[in-house]
Amino acid sequence: MSTSATIATHPAARANDGDLVRTRLDVGAFDVTVCSDGTYLLDGGAMFGVVPKTLWSKRTPADDLNRILLGLNSVVVRTGKHVVLIETGIGNKQSAKMREIQQNQELLPASLAAAGVRAEEVDVVLNTHLHFDHCGWNTTLHPDGSVTPTFPNARYFAHAGEVAHGHLQLDRDRVSYLSPNYDPLIASGQMTLLTAEGIRANPEIVSGISVEEFPGHTAQMIGVHIESGGEHACYIGDLIPTVHHLDPTWVIAYDLDPVRCIAERKRFYERAIPEQWTVLFTHDHHTPAAKVVLNEKGKPVATPVGN
Repeated sequence: MSTSATIATHPAARANDGDLVRTRLDVGAFDVTVCSDGTYLLDGGAMFGVVPKTLWSKRTPADDLNRILLGLNSVVVRTGKHVVLIETGIGNKQSAKMREIQQNQELLPASLAAAGVRAEEVDVVLNTHLHFDHCGWNTTLHPDGSVTPTFPNARYFAHAGEVAHGHLQLDRDRVSYLSPNYDPLIASGQMTLLTAEGIRANPEIVSGISVEEFPGHTAQMIGVHIESGGEHACYIGDLIPTVHHLDPTWVIAYDLDPVRCIAERKRFYERAIPEQWTVLFTHDHHTPAAKVVLNEKGKPVATPVGN
């Protein structure tokens, strides 16, 4: 069965799943567009950790192989002075076996084009962490085996600790780190490696765009704050991958430190909810942006925003 046929018949599929631009919204004077590298399939048990299937399947159904449908959301922020891209999806370096399993479609270049974004005009690329499904289009693999920057005029930013961890190739998560997604950029000087000390001293990347550590999923994962005109959005990476993961304890099996993730989610909500931030979700294909509020039971729920 083809990728498109598999995705179309997934029990979570919707009629607009093929839309390349997932939503647009304004954050103050900034234009924010959520583009897509398509969808992919991951095991539902892995994505919900110790939460029983009888609970999580009520929120998002699985196919007959227990895979749930996830998005690959990249966010373009036009500030007036900069074109910032947050996250770059899976890219085109997956093996044929992994592509068959995950059914990803490699759509980010087409999505950016549909949003009117030229690769050459992107001048900042930010990676929350360096797992393969967050930085794949940092570079492009060509038929001759060469790898080149997908965004030739951009300054790339990632956490130095992520690179160091990826280079260890530990049994626990080595499959998540593909060095062609970042090593060529480091070697050429195009990627700036952030440190905890540097982020604390100066979290702003460009005016209105800053980063903050939210460890747990990985030891040095960062969130990206977007602030303009008194409004605030945050791309929170895999701390809260979808709206189905808003419960503080519904963490994922891929998290290196799930207890820390729970604490970091609570810390995030302490600001995001009362200050009415827009939360940008990295893996929610159907609700890429939302305000988070507390329901009558005091549990966080999503109110979608954008168009």
